[in-house]
Amino acid sequence: MSATPLTESTLPLPLLRRGKVREVYTVDDDTLLLIASDRVSAFDVVIAEPIPRKGAVLTQMSAYWFRRLADVTPSHYLTADADAIVERVPELAPHRDVLAGRAMLARRTTPVPFECVVRGYLSGSAWKEYRQAGTLAGEALPEGLVESEKLEPPIFSPATKAETGHDENITFNQMSEGLGPELARRLRDLSIALYTSAAEESIGRGIIIADTKFEFGHTAEGELLLIDEVLTPDSSRFWPLDRYQAGRGQPSFDKQPLRDFLDGYRERGDWDGNAPAPSLPPEVIQATSTRYQDAYLRITGETLPADL
Repeated sequence: MSATPLTESTLPLPLLRRGKVREVYTVDDDTLLLIASDRVSAFDVVIAEPIPRKGAVLTQMSAYWFRRLADVTPSHYLTADADAIVERVPELAPHRDVLAGRAMLARRTTPVPFECVVRGYLSGSAWKEYRQAGTLAGEALPEGLVESEKLEPPIFSPATKAETGHDENITFNQMSEGLGPELARRLRDLSIALYTSAAEESIGRGIIIADTKFEFGHTAEGELLLIDEVLTPDSSRFWPLDRYQAGRGQPSFDKQPLRDFLDGYRERGDWDGNAPAPSLPPEVIQATSTRYQDAYLRITGETLPADL
């Protein structure tokens, strides 16, 4: 197992921003250092207890997919190897234990202000809207679909980026109005190509990628890159193929044990959904950590290295 879970990093670089899970540091005008902590959020609340090895899973799985999908589109990924990072930024040498597994060097971009969601199956907020109105982001879907049904072809379903609260599903036309039709079409086509490539690979490993979100950014020179995290349990729904059955919710490889625990508190009226969340018992923390590591194993075909 890796060292003590990381709840927050403090490194000798300018801190650009601290999110729910990640810290982003400035290396130079063209390069950023991303640190995925072991913090976890649920229902838009950051939980006090960290999830061991979660940060390493998010970083290493993203690195895996950035490499695998490089022939579809370039990305901001440079390296997620701690030794290579220290070689590039020597002042980080005393902090190698923080870097190990959870750090990534990336090219700096200006993010596109929309999330590029691709849905291959009808689930989550899409299922909720369809059940109520027969639509997705206000656009009609075929009648008679059931929960978790496969969508053929996959649907591009962009969303706004929310600093707080939930992202909001929007139509492709709304995205086109915000970005211009040419860039919107390019993002849609790239997102579907990325999803299709990853979904085809993963199905061979017994994993369904039900849906996922991609983010993109432009370099100072105007090059469009895939950025942020990609195809992780935090940004995607992974379902076991051998347990898939349309018409119901599916078991998934993410923080579902944590959500189930908190849902129990909400249903009993013991938690109103606002911070602070109830403390997690050790068994829920371990179950969530195991779920993340299992996702890494199933997707990559390799066990997360013990020293990460």
